[in-house]
Amino acid sequence: MKEKLEKIREEALRQIDASDALEKLNDIRVAYLGKKGELTSVLKSLKDVAPEDRPKVGQMVNDTRALIETRLEETRAALAKKAREEQLAREVIDVTLPGKKPEIGHSHPNAIALREVEKIFVGMGYEVIEGPEIEYDEYNFEKLNIPANHPAKDEQDTFYINKEIVLRTQTSPMQARTMEKGKLPIRMISPGRVFRSDNVDATHSPSFHQVEGLIVDRHITLADLKGTLAEFAKQMFGEDTKVKFRPHHFPFTEPSAEMDVSCFKCGGKGCRFCKDSGWIEILGCGMVHPHVLEMCGIDPEQYTGFAFGIGLERIALLKYEIDDMRLLYENDIRFLRQF
Repeated sequence: MKEKLEKIREEALRQIDASDALEKLNDIRVAYLGKKGELTSVLKSLKDVAPEDRPKVGQMVNDTRALIETRLEETRAALAKKAREEQLAREVIDVTLPGKKPEIGHSHPNAIALREVEKIFVGMGYEVIEGPEIEYDEYNFEKLNIPANHPAKDEQDTFYINKEIVLRTQTSPMQARTMEKGKLPIRMISPGRVFRSDNVDATHSPSFHQVEGLIVDRHITLADLKGTLAEFAKQMFGEDTKVKFRPHHFPFTEPSAEMDVSCFKCGGKGCRFCKDSGWIEILGCGMVHPHVLEMCGIDPEQYTGFAFGIGLERIALLKYEIDDMRLLYENDIRFLRQF
């Protein structure tokens, strides 16, 4: 038995010393110290040893086990240290090199434009109100004086979920919802995403953003409308900006108008940006139709108001001189890094 243990010890130590990887050491541990290993087999054979010799043989087995375990641990530590040194040599870091600046996100041009619009109107005392993108036909059309047979309700222009529910085509429904609450006076803007069945091109998209505005109070006149929007244009595009109102028709306002601003690129002289007209259209507006006030529970004999609608993408395109609306949605990092 003594010769057998010496042979096991010598062979185990020889294999340990010849090992060049941690995986091999683990295999040696299992082969000699595991449940089915060499030393375990010797311990199981003690029953065949004379009773008076068993303590001595058991002690020899334990000494051999301790020696193999010690040599395994020493070799494991040496291999681990060597592997770490090799890793550090491969992954050497030059601490004198400048650090890499982390690239963080920033605001989208639409978000920048919206922040400026909100800042201007909040500074005038307006409240920012948001509403649902999925809207009832009643609020999207009927309470805005758009009857059932109106062309704007054509399925070619509107995304219908069913007869009564649509994807809102404008943020104006929040005007009707706010007026219905009956808390007067009202000074609000409602920004948000809207949907229309348009083909995608440089100036159109089936999903875009609007900012609708509304004020309802006693003695509100067209002069208030013109003064408010003229001040908005100056703050948005520069103090030298002039405005021009052209008659138009919207079902929910009377009278109605579209507002142009003098081209801030050429100063009104005419250029490619303004198509040589000197003017650029930026929004629609008008005095709130008396029938709209009535449908929302407001007495048109006591109260008047005006409303306006701004295309947010149009503001961003004009302010940053972008000639294709699709650039705002393509997420091209080369484009977005410019803002």
